[in-house]
Amino acid sequence: MRALISVSDKTGIVEFARGLVELGWEIVSTGGTYRVLRENGIDAIEIDEVTKFPECFEGRVKTLNPYIHGGILHRRDKESHLAQAKELGVTAIDLVCVNLYPFKATIERTDDFEEIIENIDIGGPAMVRSAAKNFASVYIVTDPADYDAVLEQLKSGEEGLAFRQELMIKAFEHTAAYDSMIANYMNLRFHEGFGAKQFIVGEKVFDTRYGENPHQKGALYQFDDFFSNHFKTLKGEASFNNLTDIGGAVKIAAAFGDEKAVCIVKHGNPCGFAIRDDLVEAYTEALKCDPVSAFGGVVAVNGVVDEALAKKMNEIFLEVVIAGRITPEAQAVFATKKRIKLFECGADRLVVSEDAYDFKHVPGGFVYQEADKVEANEVADAECKTKRQATEREMKDLQIAWKVAAFTKSNCVVYVKNGAMVAVGMGMTSRVDAARCALKKAEEMGLDVTGSAMASEAFFPFRDSIDAAAAAGVTAIVEPGGSIRDDEVIEAADEHGIALYFTGKRHFLH
Repeated sequence: MRALISVSDKTGIVEFARGLVELGWEIVSTGGTYRVLRENGIDAIEIDEVTKFPECFEGRVKTLNPYIHGGILHRRDKESHLAQAKELGVTAIDLVCVNLYPFKATIERTDDFEEIIENIDIGGPAMVRSAAKNFASVYIVTDPADYDAVLEQLKSGEEGLAFRQELMIKAFEHTAAYDSMIANYMNLRFHEGFGAKQFIVGEKVFDTRYGENPHQKGALYQFDDFFSNHFKTLKGEASFNNLTDIGGAVKIAAAFGDEKAVCIVKHGNPCGFAIRDDLVEAYTEALKCDPVSAFGGVVAVNGVVDEALAKKMNEIFLEVVIAGRITPEAQAVFATKKRIKLFECGADRLVVSEDAYDFKHVPGGFVYQEADKVEANEVADAECKTKRQATEREMKDLQIAWKVAAFTKSNCVVYVKNGAMVAVGMGMTSRVDAARCALKKAEEMGLDVTGSAMASEAFFPFRDSIDAAAAAGVTAIVEPGGSIRDDEVIEAADEHGIALYFTGKRHFLH
């Protein structure tokens, strides 16, 4: 039996090759892999002894050869293939262990296009695809994590077709992801990221119990190991809906740097938010905004959940808590609630993925865009359009309201007072309805919005929203501006003595 080994990632390759030799396999290898194996006392045949042709063009051509691909691809169940292999002097290659040139690491390290081009693997993907196509007879190994399992399978002496089938699927996933990464990079470099084709590739993390509803299948996929590195399950099982809510809650709570922020989300929308010097106080203030909606909600804590905070949270039913960390003492408190789910990022603060692009399914395809980002200084640099300017406290509340509004479904308005959200209206078909809905909810909760700051993620088309805000006691407003009736809106704010700021930047979220 003959194995061909040619790897860029040499993790575990010496032990794997030694295991093959102990099982009686002959090793054929290339370049750097060959040297590593020989340096570690493993007998191997250099590739040009098989190809009968030297590596050439600075290593660009070494395995693109019929002695290699014929050895991999000929069918062992066809006498005509076996006879032709014998006639041509082609020796069977029964296992191919290949992983590809580090293209991703190269583009992250340098912008040198010549170096980038040289790190596009050609022979590697060809061998992987050849072996995967002939998986009925050939083991294709592309992941170092599979080395031990492959050795165990070979030791068992079993036929192993189902095992090779799984390796085959992984191999085609490997080359597809690799080619997709190259195509996306070239489109980014030459077409600003929007080429004729767009490839979205994720790695499966786990299956969810079901999708949005029990009759739908669902799973979580990740980019760049984000969830593997920053999402740890402590209790329970994350559902599809939990994950979408967690994403929204974490975005808001983590948007304020090291501030001790707590965000409560229900069905993708914030129903509570606050920043305080103490997380227990922050949670208590966030809960006041809408304790009815918070029941069964998702809470994101930008910090560490300790025993005291856990006891406070345990006073009502919460479905999910996610935090930077959750202490063992806090976990013990939550253990009394069977249905609660606990997750942490493994850090002192929440960790949010800084995805460069965003996409959404539409019937028949998807729309793709640069990800929206709220810059830290958007409110600080906003233009005051009124005679009155905001106080220092109002500016802080405007900054909070603006960021929360940016991550809340349009049309939306957000009211913040003393660092806590006191009212929110979201997902409405008109902005004035969003404002009225928010104020009505605040009144039902017994919350006083007098002296609050208000943010709208898009411009107010009419002055009626300003008039309603003034009647409720709002003293400062931030919005993008850009309406043909901006002058009327500014005039209304001046009439009511409201400080009005235009950021010049809209944050629709549909």
